[in-house]
Amino acid sequence: MAHLLDNPVYNALATGNQQLSNGNTQIKYFSKEVAPFVGIKNASPENFTALYRLLPHDGPFVFVSADKTDIPPPWKVMADIPGCQMIYAGDILPFDESKPVVLTDEHIPQMLELTALTNPGPFLQRTIDFGHYVGIFDGDKLVAMAGQRMNPTPYAEISAVCTHPNHTGNGYARELMSYHIHRIKADGNIPFLHARADNERAINIYNSLGFELRSAVNFYVIGR
Repeated sequence: MAHLLDNPVYNALATGNQQLSNGNTQIKYFSKEVAPFVGIKNASPENFTALYRLLPHDGPFVFVSADKTDIPPPWKVMADIPGCQMIYAGDILPFDESKPVVLTDEHIPQMLELTALTNPGPFLQRTIDFGHYVGIFDGDKLVAMAGQRMNPTPYAEISAVCTHPNHTGNGYARELMSYHIHRIKADGNIPFLHARADNERAINIYNSLGFELRSAVNFYVIGR
Protein backbone atom coordinates (compact mmCIF):
# COMPACT_ATOMS: atom_id res chain seq x y z
CA MET A 1 0.00 0.00 0.00
CA ALA A 2 1.34 3.44 -0.97
CA HIS A 3 2.45 5.74 1.82
CA LEU A 4 0.72 9.14 2.15
CA LEU A 5 4.07 10.86 1.72
CA ASP A 6 4.79 9.13 -1.60
CA ASN A 7 2.30 11.61 -3.08
CA PRO A 8 2.50 14.48 -0.59
CA VAL A 9 0.93 17.32 -2.58
CA TYR A 10 -2.23 15.51 -3.61
CA ASN A 11 -2.73 14.02 -0.15
CA ALA A 12 -2.12 17.38 1.52
CA LEU A 13 -4.70 19.09 -0.67
CA ALA A 14 -7.16 16.26 0.01
CA THR A 15 -6.72 16.49 3.81
CA GLY A 16 -4.95 19.13 5.90
CA ASN A 17 -4.71 21.78 3.16
CA GLN A 18 -8.25 21.43 1.85
CA GLN A 19 -8.92 25.11 2.50
CA LEU A 20 -6.25 25.98 -0.11
CA SER A 21 -7.28 23.32 -2.64
CA ASN A 22 -8.43 23.88 -6.22
CA GLY A 23 -9.30 21.20 -8.79
CA ASN A 24 -11.31 18.00 -8.56
CA THR A 25 -11.13 14.46 -7.18
CA GLN A 26 -8.23 13.45 -9.45
CA ILE A 27 -6.27 16.70 -9.80
CA LYS A 28 -5.55 19.30 -7.14
CA TYR A 29 -3.45 22.45 -7.05
CA PHE A 30 -2.72 25.56 -4.99
CA SER A 31 -3.51 29.05 -6.20
CA LYS A 32 -0.67 30.76 -8.06
CA GLU A 33 -0.06 33.23 -5.22
CA VAL A 34 0.22 30.46 -2.57
CA ALA A 35 2.46 27.74 -4.03
CA PRO A 36 3.42 26.22 -7.41
CA PHE A 37 2.71 22.63 -6.32
CA VAL A 38 0.28 20.38 -8.20
CA GLY A 39 -0.97 16.93 -7.23
CA ILE A 40 -2.44 14.03 -9.17
CA LYS A 41 -4.17 11.09 -7.51
CA ASN A 42 -2.72 8.65 -10.04
CA ALA A 43 0.16 9.72 -12.29
CA SER A 44 -1.37 8.41 -15.52
CA PRO A 45 -0.87 10.06 -18.94
CA GLU A 46 -4.60 10.81 -18.97
CA ASN A 47 -4.38 12.68 -15.68
CA PHE A 48 -1.35 14.67 -16.82
CA THR A 49 -3.35 15.69 -19.90
CA ALA A 50 -6.29 16.66 -17.71
CA LEU A 51 -3.93 18.65 -15.48
CA TYR A 52 -2.58 20.50 -18.53
CA ARG A 53 -6.10 21.48 -19.55
CA LEU A 54 -7.32 22.38 -16.07
CA LEU A 55 -4.60 24.70 -14.73
CA PRO A 56 -5.48 28.38 -15.15
CA HIS A 57 -1.98 29.71 -15.90
CA ASP A 58 1.23 28.59 -17.65
CA GLY A 59 3.32 27.90 -14.56
CA PRO A 60 5.94 26.90 -13.73
CA PHE A 61 4.47 24.15 -11.57
CA VAL A 62 6.11 21.58 -9.29
CA PHE A 63 5.02 17.93 -9.24
CA VAL A 64 6.43 15.91 -6.33
CA SER A 65 6.66 12.12 -6.24
CA ALA A 66 8.65 9.42 -4.48
CA ASP A 67 8.51 7.48 -7.75
CA LYS A 68 10.41 8.31 -10.90
CA THR A 69 7.79 9.66 -13.28
CA ASP A 70 7.76 10.18 -17.03
CA ILE A 71 6.03 13.50 -17.60
CA PRO A 72 4.26 13.17 -20.97
CA PRO A 73 3.87 15.85 -23.66
CA PRO A 74 2.62 18.47 -24.11
CA TRP A 75 4.23 19.24 -20.74
CA LYS A 76 7.77 20.56 -20.83
CA VAL A 77 10.05 19.38 -18.03
CA MET A 78 12.12 22.40 -17.04
CA ALA A 79 14.01 20.66 -14.19
CA ASP A 80 14.16 17.27 -12.46
CA ILE A 81 15.53 17.89 -8.97
CA PRO A 82 16.48 14.93 -6.74
CA GLY A 83 15.48 15.40 -3.13
CA CYS A 84 14.99 13.57 0.10
CA GLN A 85 12.06 13.33 2.48
CA MET A 86 12.71 13.11 6.20
CA ILE A 87 10.44 12.30 9.16
CA TYR A 88 11.03 13.37 12.74
CA ALA A 89 11.88 10.46 15.02
CA GLY A 90 13.47 12.28 17.95
CA ASP A 91 12.34 13.66 21.27
CA ILE A 92 10.71 17.00 22.01
CA LEU A 93 13.45 19.62 21.90
CA PRO A 94 13.66 22.59 24.29
CA PHE A 95 13.27 26.08 22.87
CA ASP A 96 13.03 29.65 24.09
CA GLU A 97 9.32 30.46 23.90
CA SER A 98 10.04 34.20 23.97
CA LYS A 99 11.98 34.20 20.69
CA PRO A 100 9.61 33.14 17.88
CA VAL A 101 7.26 35.93 16.76
CA VAL A 102 4.09 35.01 14.87
CA LEU A 103 4.34 36.47 11.36
CA THR A 104 1.33 38.20 9.79
CA ASP A 105 0.50 40.00 6.55
CA GLU A 106 2.41 43.08 7.70
CA HIS A 107 5.60 40.99 7.61
CA ILE A 108 5.12 39.67 4.05
CA PRO A 109 7.54 42.16 2.41
CA GLN A 110 10.31 41.13 4.81
CA MET A 111 9.45 37.44 4.39
CA LEU A 112 9.71 37.77 0.60
CA GLU A 113 12.99 39.67 0.94
CA LEU A 114 14.50 37.05 3.25
CA THR A 115 13.43 34.06 1.14
CA ALA A 116 14.65 35.75 -2.06
CA LEU A 117 18.04 36.17 -0.40
CA THR A 118 18.31 32.66 1.07
CA ASN A 119 16.27 30.57 -1.41
CA PRO A 120 14.77 27.95 0.94
CA GLY A 121 12.27 26.91 -1.74
CA PRO A 122 9.22 28.46 -3.39
CA PHE A 123 7.84 31.34 -1.34
CA LEU A 124 5.20 33.61 -2.86
CA GLN A 125 2.95 36.52 -1.96
CA ARG A 126 0.35 34.34 -0.20
CA THR A 127 2.50 31.41 0.98
CA ILE A 128 1.78 32.76 4.45
CA ASP A 129 -1.76 31.35 4.03
CA PHE A 130 -0.38 27.91 4.92
CA GLY A 131 -0.17 29.31 8.45
CA HIS A 132 2.15 28.84 11.41
CA TYR A 133 4.93 31.11 10.14
CA VAL A 134 7.15 32.47 12.90
CA GLY A 135 10.33 34.49 12.85
CA ILE A 136 13.17 35.97 14.86
CA PHE A 137 13.91 39.68 14.67
CA ASP A 138 16.96 41.84 15.22
CA GLY A 139 15.23 45.05 16.19
CA ASP A 140 12.63 45.56 13.46
CA LYS A 141 14.51 43.37 10.96
CA LEU A 142 13.35 39.80 10.24
CA VAL A 143 16.53 37.70 10.31
CA ALA A 144 15.21 34.12 10.49
CA MET A 145 11.93 32.33 9.85
CA ALA A 146 10.27 28.96 9.43
CA GLY A 147 6.74 27.76 8.83
CA GLN A 148 4.50 24.87 7.89
CA ARG A 149 3.59 23.99 4.33
CA MET A 150 2.05 20.71 3.20
CA ASN A 151 -0.20 18.91 5.69
CA PRO A 152 -1.08 15.42 4.46
CA THR A 153 -2.70 14.52 7.76
CA PRO A 154 -1.26 13.33 10.15
CA TYR A 155 2.02 14.64 8.70
CA ALA A 156 2.96 18.33 8.79
CA GLU A 157 5.84 19.72 6.75
CA ILE A 158 8.27 22.22 8.24
CA SER A 159 9.29 24.59 5.47
CA ALA A 160 10.95 27.90 4.53
CA VAL A 161 13.61 27.47 7.21
CA CYS A 162 16.05 30.30 6.54
CA THR A 163 18.43 32.72 8.23
CA HIS A 164 19.88 35.95 6.90
CA PRO A 165 23.57 35.38 5.98
CA ASN A 166 24.65 38.08 8.43
CA HIS A 167 22.98 36.25 11.31
CA THR A 168 24.02 32.62 10.83
CA GLY A 169 25.75 30.81 13.67
CA ASN A 170 23.31 32.04 16.32
CA GLY A 171 21.23 28.85 16.44
CA TYR A 172 18.13 30.52 15.00
CA ALA A 173 17.27 27.68 12.62
CA ARG A 174 17.52 25.13 15.42
CA GLU A 175 15.37 27.34 17.66
CA LEU A 176 12.65 27.68 15.03
CA MET A 177 12.78 24.01 14.08
CA SER A 178 12.44 23.05 17.75
CA TYR A 179 9.42 25.36 18.06
CA HIS A 180 7.69 23.71 15.09
CA ILE A 181 8.53 20.18 16.19
CA HIS A 182 6.97 20.92 19.59
CA ARG A 183 3.90 22.57 18.03
CA ILE A 184 3.26 19.84 15.45
CA LYS A 185 3.64 17.00 17.95
CA ALA A 186 1.41 18.85 20.46
CA ASP A 187 -1.28 18.90 17.74
CA GLY A 188 -0.98 15.12 17.43
CA ASN A 189 0.80 15.26 14.05
CA ILE A 190 4.18 14.06 12.78
CA PRO A 191 6.82 16.57 11.58
CA PHE A 192 8.44 15.95 8.21
CA LEU A 193 10.37 17.97 5.67
CA HIS A 194 11.97 17.97 2.25
CA ALA A 195 15.49 18.91 1.20
CA ARG A 196 17.45 18.90 -2.02
CA ALA A 197 19.58 15.77 -2.17
CA ASP A 198 22.71 17.90 -2.71
CA ASN A 199 22.08 20.13 0.33
CA GLU A 200 24.33 18.17 2.66
CA ARG A 201 24.62 20.97 5.22
CA ALA A 202 20.85 21.15 5.74
CA ILE A 203 20.47 17.37 5.79
CA ASN A 204 23.18 17.08 8.46
CA ILE A 205 21.41 19.70 10.58
CA TYR A 206 18.09 17.88 10.23
CA ASN A 207 19.76 14.60 11.19
CA SER A 208 21.23 16.22 14.29
CA LEU A 209 17.76 17.39 15.31
CA GLY A 210 16.26 13.90 15.07
CA PHE A 211 14.97 13.68 11.49
CA GLU A 212 15.52 10.41 9.64
CA LEU A 213 15.44 9.72 5.92
CA ARG A 214 12.16 8.18 4.81
CA SER A 215 12.52 8.23 1.05
CA ALA A 216 14.18 9.76 -1.94
CA VAL A 217 11.81 12.14 -3.69
CA ASN A 218 11.67 13.83 -7.08
CA PHE A 219 10.74 17.46 -7.75
CA TYR A 220 9.64 17.97 -11.36
CA VAL A 221 9.42 21.58 -12.47
CA ILE A 222 7.04 21.61 -15.42
CA GLY A 223 5.47 24.22 -17.67
CA ARG A 224 3.60 24.75 -20.89
